[in-house]
Amino acid sequence: MRRRILARLAIAACAASLLVSLSVTAPASADSSSPQQDKKDHRSEPRRIGYFTQWGVYGRDFQVQDLDRSGAAARLTHINYAFGNVSPQGTCFLESVPGEGDPWADYVRPVDAANSVDGVADTDTQRLAGNFNQLVELKKKHPGLKVLISLGGWSWSTHFSHAVSTPAKRTAFVKSCIDLYIKGNLPRDGARGGEGAAAGVFDGIDVDWEWPGSSGEDDTPYTPADKKNFTALIREFRTELDAYAKSQQRKGEPRKRYELSAFVPTAPAKIDAGFEVKKLMRDFDFVNLQGYDFHVSGEKTTNQQSALYAPNDFSVHQTVNDWLRRGAPAHKLVVGMPFYGQGWTGVSGGGNGMRQPNTGPAPATHQAGYEDYKVLKKLADSGAYTVHRDRKNGHAWLFDGTSLWTYDDPKVLRAKAGYVVDRGLGGAMVWSLDGDTADGELIRAIDRGLDDD
Repeated sequence: MRRRILARLAIAACAASLLVSLSVTAPASADSSSPQQDKKDHRSEPRRIGYFTQWGVYGRDFQVQDLDRSGAAARLTHINYAFGNVSPQGTCFLESVPGEGDPWADYVRPVDAANSVDGVADTDTQRLAGNFNQLVELKKKHPGLKVLISLGGWSWSTHFSHAVSTPAKRTAFVKSCIDLYIKGNLPRDGARGGEGAAAGVFDGIDVDWEWPGSSGEDDTPYTPADKKNFTALIREFRTELDAYAKSQQRKGEPRKRYELSAFVPTAPAKIDAGFEVKKLMRDFDFVNLQGYDFHVSGEKTTNQQSALYAPNDFSVHQTVNDWLRRGAPAHKLVVGMPFYGQGWTGVSGGGNGMRQPNTGPAPATHQAGYEDYKVLKKLADSGAYTVHRDRKNGHAWLFDGTSLWTYDDPKVLRAKAGYVVDRGLGGAMVWSLDGDTADGELIRAIDRGLDDD
C-alpha cells in the first residue's frame, strides 16, 4: 500500500487569507486572548505519541522491533498505527486490494526471529502475525504503552463524509470499526485471523479525517453537514467504546478506558468549517494538532514548514491559540512535530535561501520534496549544507546554495517540548517514527524536553 504521505497542499491555499486575518505577535509565555493554564492542572505526564506506518516495513525496512531497539518504545505513551481504511459502503474494512489495504503487513506476514520483538519467529499456525502481533509483543515488553488505530489519513478519508451522513450510517460505521479493531474480529486468511484474533492489539481509536467540511485530497468529498455529523460520529464512538468496556469489565477490576482522539488542522478556516470544538472536546481524550506542512514543497517560494512562531503565518503557536480560543482545554491539545523535512531545489535569490523562488521539489529517497530526518542529518553532518536557524521563531533549515530543506532537529524539538510544558499542553505527537535515527535521537530530544519542569 502506498500512501501519499502528508501532502496537505490545502494548507497553502489558505495562506493568503491568513496573512490578512492572523496577527501573531512575538514569542510570549502567555497569550492575552487565551490565558495560560497551570501546567500541573488536569494532567499527569505529557503524552508522547508516535505514528507507525504500515508500509514502512517495506522500502524503509522499519519494523516494530526497531521501536524497541532504538529506545523509542520506552519513551512513548502511545503508538498510532497508520492507517485503517473506510469502504465505499461506509465501514471499516481490511482487504488485500492494491492501494486500499494490506492485511499481509497488518497480521498475515510471518516475522522471523531476527525481526521479532520477543526474538521468536512466527509459526504457520498462529492466528495473529505481522505488525499486529509485534505490537502485542511490544506492549508486553513495555507495560503501559497504548496502541490506537488511526482511521483515514490523507488518502483514505475519501468515504468519511458518506459514512457519517445519517444516524443509521454512523451506527453501522462505528460498529464495524469496533468489531474489527477493538474486538479484533479479523477476516480469515488461511490460519490467520478470525473472531477475536486481534483482541487486545488496540486500546482506542484515532480519527484522521482530512477534513470534515473542507477540502482534502482531490477525490475526498465534503459538505457543510460534515461539521455536525463529525460531532455526532465522535459521540457515537465514545458511547460505544464505553459500552464495550463496561461489558468486558470483570468484577472487582477497574474498567478499561478505550481512548478516543483525532488529528486536527491548523488552518482557522478548516477548524471552523468542520469542528464544533467545545462539544467535541467533551468526548475526546485528546486531539493531535497539525504542527507541520505549514508550507510544502509544491509551493513556488521556499518557506518554513513547522515553525514554533511565525508572525502573520501558520505556526505551532498560532495553531494552539486558535484551538484554545474556540474552547479546547489546553491539557487535551497535543502538538504535532515532524520527523521529516520539506525541500525545494533550483532555489535562487541568494541569501540563506528562505522565502526565495525555486524550480520544484528537491530530489529525495522515497518522494520528491519529502525526506526523513535521518537522511537530512547526514546532509548536515557532511558539511555540504549549512544549518540555518531562526532562534526567535523556532525553526531550522538546510541550504547548499541550490536546495533547501526545512525540518526539525533535536534543538528545535526540545524547544517545542518546552513550549508544551510551559503552556500546560497535553504532550507531543510525531509523524512518523520511521524518520528518526537508529538510536532515536529525535524522540529522546522530545522526551527530555517534556521532562524539563
